[in-house]
Amino acid sequence: MNPLTARPAAPTPGPAASTPRLHMLLRSSATRRDIAVYGGAVLVALLVGLALVVVGGADPATAANALWAGMFGSPYGFGSALNAAAVLALIGTGFTIAYRAGLVNVGAEGQLALGGIAATAVGVTVPQGIPALVGVPLVLVAGFAAGAAWAGIAAWLAVWRGTSEVITTLLLNFVGLGAVTLVVHEQGLLRQPVTSADTLPQSEPLAEGARLPLLGMTDSPATIAVALAGVAAVVVSIVLRRTATGTRLSAVGLSAPAAARLGLPVSWLRFGALSVAGGLAGVAGAGLVATVPFVLAEHFTSGYGFAGLVVGLLARGSLSAVAGISLVFGLLASGGINVQLAAGVPASSVQVVQSVLIILVAGAVILRKGGAR
Repeated sequence: MNPLTARPAAPTPGPAASTPRLHMLLRSSATRRDIAVYGGAVLVALLVGLALVVVGGADPATAANALWAGMFGSPYGFGSALNAAAVLALIGTGFTIAYRAGLVNVGAEGQLALGGIAATAVGVTVPQGIPALVGVPLVLVAGFAAGAAWAGIAAWLAVWRGTSEVITTLLLNFVGLGAVTLVVHEQGLLRQPVTSADTLPQSEPLAEGARLPLLGMTDSPATIAVALAGVAAVVVSIVLRRTATGTRLSAVGLSAPAAARLGLPVSWLRFGALSVAGGLAGVAGAGLVATVPFVLAEHFTSGYGFAGLVVGLLARGSLSAVAGISLVFGLLASGGINVQLAAGVPASSVQVVQSVLIILVAGAVILRKGGAR
């Protein structure tokens, strides 16, 4: 054989060539493990719920049918679940941004409250004939600005004064909720005009053009907040995974001193991450007051801020997990209301099931990390 015309032999695959295949195998194995863990957690939580139904004296079949009907049996119930999931997804998405920079935002409840206050202030002062293309963005931007400013207080204390953002955001929750109570009780602020002793301490309804439009699903209360939450999750996912800003945030989260030595603006990145997280929680608050019944009232946050914190913690930085967990929680909330009405089971039973699910998933994550050391 002529060595000048002979074809070179194909190179033997080395360790480097097999690395991508190994990564794929490891990833698929981790995915199967995650499915098993989450599926097992859901199964155990459902068994706990079944036990609560039996102890409460209700018929398990009736309760199960009521739960299913509340989640998927009617367009109204499913639309309500989607609206709740949108609020949780916005908060969880913001939590993920702060978490990527090494910060934990525990203040979504207060940021939600301030976003609702600002959105209401705008929604009740704009002209009644304002078009939705103008009024709705104004309300949402006001909510974002208020939530970001509220989170910015904790961010400033954390970045430039060394105060723990966990403590400051947690304490600011109570101030934010107190602010809601104040503005809906004082006539000089946002309380509707008192016409009789029966007038409720709440704001006037938002102007027609400041209310979130419906998605257009038949007999469904789902609003464009659902689409807004989806767009926010997609955009944030792209920013965190595909842009220089996401890389910088990851570097800061992994090691702020090392990132500073590389010349990154660590302080501003951390400040911006926590502020944007608060802004998204504020948008969620604006969405709550711009949805039926279109008023600001006490306890309008309904614990969404703390539930959104749990969503962010369980998602562990995955925006797809944020969407999935938010939807599950929204469906459980909608189904729990129907179980209470149709089967006579206390609504707190659904909260117990959610708590058990959270404990099981969180425990599995902790055990996995402990075993990986």
